[in-house]
Amino acid sequence: MHVVTSYADKAHRLQVVDLWATVFGYETAHNAPLVAIDRKLEADDDLFFVALADGEVVGTILAGYDGHRGWLYSVAVAASHRHRGIGAALVGHAEQALTARGCMKINLQIADGNEGVVGFYESLGYAVEPRTSMGKRVPGNIPAA
Repeated sequence: MHVVTSYADKAHRLQVVDLWATVFGYETAHNAPLVAIDRKLEADDDLFFVALADGEVVGTILAGYDGHRGWLYSVAVAASHRHRGIGAALVGHAEQALTARGCMKINLQIADGNEGVVGFYESLGYAVEPRTSMGKRVPGNIPAA
């Protein structure tokens, strides 16, 4: 049994860091879990959710909304808890929060090498769109590693 709830920094921080390190294996400073958590908390948008099983963090999702589109980020489920509906519950919870804000379209990106999750997202109604994703890092805002 699991429950999806809002992230609470004191209760969840270290568990989220451990989960992300295990699931994502971040290697770049701009994706460092502590940096990502702090920046999300600065946004103060209440769009950071965790899945708990027996009081332990077993999944996460970050959502973002700019008034035009919603985005899903950092969808992670501990390997020991996969295939139990936790990922779908996290996505559904974030979708509800975005919809309540008036969001009309939700986007997500899948990193190279993680294409195995395409079927999961398709089962939730997402579709691959013909787009070229581009990004630009802002070095002055990235903490030293």
